[in-house]
Parts: sequence; C-alpha cells; structure tokens
Amino acid sequence: MKFDTPATENSIDQLKIIGKPTDRIDGPRKASGTAPYAYERHDVVPNQAYGYIVGSAIAKGQIASIDLKEAKAAPGVLAVVTAASAGMLGKGDFNTAKLLGGPEIQHYHQAVALVVAESFEQARAAAALVRVKYTRGKGNFDLARSLDGASKPPASFGTEADSRFGDFDAAFASAPVKLDARYTTPDHSHAMMEPHASIASWDGDKLTLWTSNQMIAWSVGDVAKTLGIPKEKVRLVSPYIGGGFGGKLFVRSDAILAALGAKAAGRPVKVALQRPLIINNTTHRPATIQRIRLGATTDGKLTAIGHESWSGDLKGGGPETAVGQTRLLYAAPHRMTAMRLAVLDLPEGNAMRAPGEAPGLMALEVAIDEMAEKLGIDPVAFRILNDTQVDPEKPERPFSQRRLNECLTMGAEKFGWKDRNPKPGLTREGRWLVGTGVAAAFRNNINEKSAARVRLDRNGMVIVETDMTDIGTGSYTIIAQTAAEMLGVPLAQVEVRLGDSLYPVSAGSGGQWGANSSTAGVYAACTKLRTAIIEKLRFDPADAVFDKGKVRSGGKSIALAKAAASGEIVAEDVMEYGDLGQKFQQSTFGAHFVEVAVDAATGEIRVRRMLAVCAAGRILNPKAARSQVIGAMTMGAGAALMEELAVDKRFGFFVNHDLAGYEVPVHADIPSQEVIFLDEVDPTTSPMKAKGVGELGICGVAAAVANAVYHATGVRVRNYPVTLDKLIDKLPDVA
Repeated sequence: MKFDTPATENSIDQLKIIGKPTDRIDGPRKASGTAPYAYERHDVVPNQAYGYIVGSAIAKGQIASIDLKEAKAAPGVLAVVTAASAGMLGKGDFNTAKLLGGPEIQHYHQAVALVVAESFEQARAAAALVRVKYTRGKGNFDLARSLDGASKPPASFGTEADSRFGDFDAAFASAPVKLDARYTTPDHSHAMMEPHASIASWDGDKLTLWTSNQMIAWSVGDVAKTLGIPKEKVRLVSPYIGGGFGGKLFVRSDAILAALGAKAAGRPVKVALQRPLIINNTTHRPATIQRIRLGATTDGKLTAIGHESWSGDLKGGGPETAVGQTRLLYAAPHRMTAMRLAVLDLPEGNAMRAPGEAPGLMALEVAIDEMAEKLGIDPVAFRILNDTQVDPEKPERPFSQRRLNECLTMGAEKFGWKDRNPKPGLTREGRWLVGTGVAAAFRNNINEKSAARVRLDRNGMVIVETDMTDIGTGSYTIIAQTAAEMLGVPLAQVEVRLGDSLYPVSAGSGGQWGANSSTAGVYAACTKLRTAIIEKLRFDPADAVFDKGKVRSGGKSIALAKAAASGEIVAEDVMEYGDLGQKFQQSTFGAHFVEVAVDAATGEIRVRRMLAVCAAGRILNPKAARSQVIGAMTMGAGAALMEELAVDKRFGFFVNHDLAGYEVPVHADIPSQEVIFLDEVDPTTSPMKAKGVGELGICGVAAAVANAVYHATGVRVRNYPVTLDKLIDKLPDVA
C-alpha cells in the first residue's frame, strides 16, 4: 500500500478499540516472569555454554601479545576467541568501531577476547586469566580542547551540517537586544535495565541469535556483513526487550562474540555484557558544547537565531545533531545553524532517546528563557510571541499540525503559572527556595516503511506477524488494537507475534517512528485481509462491515471464522510513503512545566511536580503513551540534575561505568507527574493519523528543570548537570 495522499475517514476512525486506554497485553507475562528475554531463553536450544567478554584495558593503541595458556587450562573452559582466531571479520554498516578488537585498539573496553566455559562463574574466572600486553598510543579524549580541529561532518540521515537563511551576521550585529551564551551537555549512558545479551546457535552454516535488539532487519544485515555470511543464513529473534533507548538499535559485541564463541565451542553460547562494558563497550549519547546567539527587537520579536554545536566521536562516526530543532522551532527572518565534529578516541557515540533534540533543547530552551528575562517578557508569552506556522527556512512549506502555543497556554493554566513571582530567588517555604520553569518540546515525525502479515484461522483468531520489536513501549498492544479495530474483533481474539526476522520487515523501534509506522503496516495487511475475506464470502465490498466478530453486508451477517472454515486466510502487505513528508513539515510539539525546591543552605534540589502537554497526532493507547511520557520526563530530570559520564581525560574511559557511579532518577524522586494529550489527528502522516510521543516526552525537560532551578535561586547554570556544587557558593543568604 502506498500512502501518498492525506488520509480520509477509514476504519481506524471508529475508535472502538484504538484510542482507548488499554492495559498492555504483554503485562501479565512480564509481571509473572514468563516473558522470555534474550539471556533467559533456556527453552530454545539445549546445552548452552557461557561466554564472558574481556575488554581492552587501554583506549588507543595495539595489542602487543595475548597469552591464553592459563585461561584455556582453567576448569570448564571450552574455547577462547580472539581476533587472531576469529578469522577475517567485516564491520557492520551501523558500527563505527570493530566489535572485536585486535591488534588495533579503537576505544577502552573494546572486546579483545571471549572465554567460553560450562558455567558463567568458570567463564568469568578464566577471563581474568587472559594476559594481554598492550602498546599504548596517544589518544584524544577532551572535546573542549578539540574545537579548533573539529570539522564539518557530512550530511547525516539527510540532515546537512549547516543551514543559513537570511543574513544572520548582520541581523545579530544590529539587534537591539542580544544574547550570546555557551552551554555544555555531558556524555550520557542509556542505562537500560536489561543488559545487551545474546544466545547464539549454529545449525550447519545457519546462525540463530536470540538477542535484545530494537531493529531486527538492520541487525540481520550487520551480523551477516560482520561474519561474512549471506543474510539468508541469519535469523534474529527478539520478542521482549528490557529497554533500549537507542542503545540496542545496532548489533553489539554480545551478538557477534556469542556467534563466534558458539562456532569455536561447537555448541550454543550465551553472552551478556556486564554493566561496565555496556557503558564503555557499547554506544552513548555524546557530549556537546553549544553556542547560541539570539537577537530580538525591544518588543520581543526574534530577528536572528544562531546555534552552533560541537560534539565528538571515533573516526568515521557522526555528530550529535543538536541544532536540528532550532531550524524549525521559532520564527526569525535571519538564521544560522552549524555542527562540527571532533575525532575523539572515547567509546562510540550514537543515538540515545531523541538524539539531537534532547541535548539541543537543553541549551536552546535555557537561552530562550535568558532572552525573555533580558526583554522583561514572561517566558511563556515570549515563546508564544515567536511562534511560526511554516518552516522558517522554507516558508512555502507549512507544518501539517502545529499546536505549540496551545500546549503552552493549556500547560500554563493547568500548572498555575499566573501565580508565579517573575523575580528569581524570592519564593521561600522555610529552608526551601521554590522555583518554576517552562520549556517547549519538539521532535520531528518520521515515517518508515513497514510490513506485516495477518492470518485468520478457522477459530476466528487473527494472528499478526511482523519483525517489529517491543522495547517496553507497548508495541504488542497497539498492533493488537489496530488489527482488532480493522477486523471488528475483540482484543482477546488477536494474537501478535513480534521480533523475529522470519516475519515481514517492519519499521523497528527507534526515532519515535515505531508506533505510527508499524501500525500503518498492520493497517495495510488488514486492508488486504478484509478484501480476501469479503471475496471469500462473496459480499459486496461497498457495504461490508466488520463488527463484533462478524461481517455484515446486504442484510446478511456471517461470523468471521466462517470465512476461514475451509482453511486459513493469509494477507501480507507493506506501507510505503510518498512525498507528504516533504510537502508538509511533520512534527510533534509539547510544553513542559516543572516546580523545584532548592535547599537554601546546601543547594540540594528536589523536583516537586512536572506537567507535560503534548500534541502528537492520534494517541493510539493513551495509557501506554502516558507511561512513555512520564518515563521520558524522569529521564529528562536525570539529564538535568545527575547524569554525567565522567571522562578520564588521561586514559580515555568513562570512570563511573556502573549504576553505583552513574546515577539515574527513580520513581520516588518525583512525587507528581501529569500528562495531557491534545485531541489531535494528522492525516498527512499515515492512515493511523498518529505520530509518536516516546521521544517528545524527554525533549525540553532538562531545560525546564534548569529554568526552574534558576527561578528558585537566581543562579544560572549553563553546564549540565545542575549539581549542588555549581550552586552552593552563589545561593542567596540564608535569612
């Protein structure tokens, strides 16, 4: 099916099941411990051995020698894999560094060996006996000292590094009111609960990987390319994933080394990355240094917007696209954005929840507040004043839907913004300084090609098969809701099968595109199945109605199951997209409001309440969507106040590479979180008229927290995270 004209009324618009707050159908399995995660697939293949990865002790250089004698002689050891024994390996399209290092070392904790043994404990003990001697090379680990050598990167996913519209330099120079400020965001870890884990098994020359991976089709291709085998010989299975946030978009060393270990040991092998290797061996959100320049008239109209961002990655990597939202969020006739990329020898940087927008808005939305203060304009009013209904860099291109001002207005009313004292540092409750902050939320909509296969069996069960994944987002449920709505059956009559490369190729989970794209693919397959059923029953397609497990037409009503009485009916289709995404700027919007309390003596910060108002197309399952948004809000609060991968700039690694040192917020840290979804449909995005909220929910949150801390204390911190040491010597005197 090709989606190339805006959607009109269709079966989804019935909203009998779609759009209703629905319990996750995978919930009981997860709550009872029966949902099979990658490392726990004891049932899929017998005689599983255990692999343990040895990570490099240097960040850059060469392996001089590896002594495996003791490790191989240790109890229970079945095999030891190194680059020397693995044979010629390729590198996946989505990997920057090789997943098995040697002799060259590209980053700290790059895998250099895998020990396979009968038990996990034996594998771990033997791994400690692998003796590696290194020749350390000189590496670059300091972004701040690398700015002069940073270069313009090539376009990334169709996004150019630089953009210009109008004459920014002249407009900024002549602006009556100016802001020129620099902000920094640190490296972040995805810190998902489930580690990267895989079980590998060979059947002759065919490989099956039970793994934890967000993008099945991408990863089949990269496994095949890395191992030098045809894609047809690789099967990936990932039905349940315990969190990814972008860290499992790509194949990592657990999968490749499990496959190599299984080949070497002659039996299935399971590998899970220990937490330090998740942080230093896999990907992370890269740190940024951002310069923002704003020029405005005295009445608050922005005339010039400039946003430059520097980030770093390994050679061959890409930038953190932190300027993307600035090209679209606010009106100004003169504009400039630029990204520069430094080559660093730190572990690989890549996508993490809302890559680009999340760190970009951490800077931009603080700068907007600072400019509002310079102008003496309320921060909410200032944002509303500078709204635009067209792409500022392509004025001929309208937004398909843009309700940012409505999000801001409704949020301000619900949050009690009018009661706020505009002067910072003056609101007290005993020892607590109280402040409120706001930030706009923005995340682009992306449509991805997605396929599905739908079956109707003799019992009237509808079975949906697609390689789409569920990373804790609720894919099982919204896909079931879509099929149930399209075929007029209750949810209990739908079975959803996900995360297997034997199924049709879906959009996968990433980029906030998963929900809209995967359900659109199911819509296409269900449309084809409806046609097949109607033909089977010899009904008139013009008046056929699917409802309550039956099909009605011309005064007749036949149970759906009857259509499949002589055998299962199967339909498969793919949703593809035309140029609507080019004709219209498709984006999601929101507004975040935060209240904090700061201890006047110690600088300790407490987040008291948070509110998000979101405009993101049709919300397919409001219950799951709310969970997505409050999780993202919590993640954003972590980015604001505590999350930072501390770089050892001498030796090139992240020091706090476990969850004892890398702190993340928990439920108890934020007593109150509220989410409001505007009632919205966007017919330009798909027949579902949806967009997505999983990444929108984090966009702008950190800035709203930082703005609230400033309002509470009068202390402006531009270097994240906003920790008490950056406040304590600047706080108002304790009265």
